[in-house]
Amino acid sequence: MKKIAIVSFQGEMPCFVHALLNVWNYHERGYEVALIVEGASTARIADIQNAPQGKLWEKIREAGLVKSVCKACAAQMGTLAEAERQGLPIDAALSGHSDLEVFTAAGYEIVLF
Repeated sequence: MKKIAIVSFQGEMPCFVHALLNVWNYHERGYEVALIVEGASTARIADIQNAPQGKLWEKIREAGLVKSVCKACAAQMGTLAEAERQGLPIDAALSGHSDLEVFTAAGYEIVLF
C-alpha cells in the first residue's frame, strides 16, 4: 500500500482545505495517509470546525488521519490549547516542531501544501 504524508504549511483557509480534500481523497482510494499540520496552517485548527468544510475536518480527525500538529507553530499561532482540546497528536520532536523524517523513514511520500 502506498503511503502519503500531506504537510499543510500555508495559513490561508483555501490552502488548508485543499490539503484536507487531498487527504480524504487518498484515504478513500485506499492509501495510507498522514496529515501533518505545520507552520501557519496550525491557525486553522481553531476555525475549521465553523467553516463550510468543518464536516470534512471532523471526518479526517475521527478517522485518525491527523498524525502530527507542530507544537511550536500551534503555540505561536495561539491554537495549541485548541489542538489539545481536539485530542490531536502534538509533535515537538524536532526542536519543538514536527519531525518529518519519521514519516519518510516509514516509507511515506511527502506532499507539501
